[in-house]
Amino acid sequence: MNENTNNDSPFGEVIYSYTRAQAVADGVQVEVTKTAQEAGIRFPVFLTRTVYDAYVTVPPDVSGQDEAGRLWDVLWMLRFAIQRTSRGMERLPFALYVRNDNRAAKLIKLIAVAGPLDIDDPQPAITVMMPDED
Repeated sequence: MNENTNNDSPFGEVIYSYTRAQAVADGVQVEVTKTAQEAGIRFPVFLTRTVYDAYVTVPPDVSGQDEAGRLWDVLWMLRFAIQRTSRGMERLPFALYVRNDNRAAKLIKLIAVAGPLDIDDPQPAITVMMPDED
């Protein structure tokens, strides 16, 4: 058995890490904390790029929609789901209706995951993602 005396981790030395700050800088995640706070959510909130592009960005030729309103809808429904859940949940499914064409809105399902803000910052943060993104 080879013991690593230079590292406290039983898994050995970290080979590579990808921080949330890097994910935001790369555009993989979008920080929406300011709007989330306006909606009553106390913790930093991030959306994956997939969620942002699919449900916040207004598709071309869709009338009566704007990004601010679509973002508000996602965050408001997240807040509602948080209020209705038990303390201590790390993974919270929630749903809302989104109109991505000029027809009727469709029910979409998202997942909110609670975890540390970043590798070196344990304060809580929320990441909203598609159900298959984790």
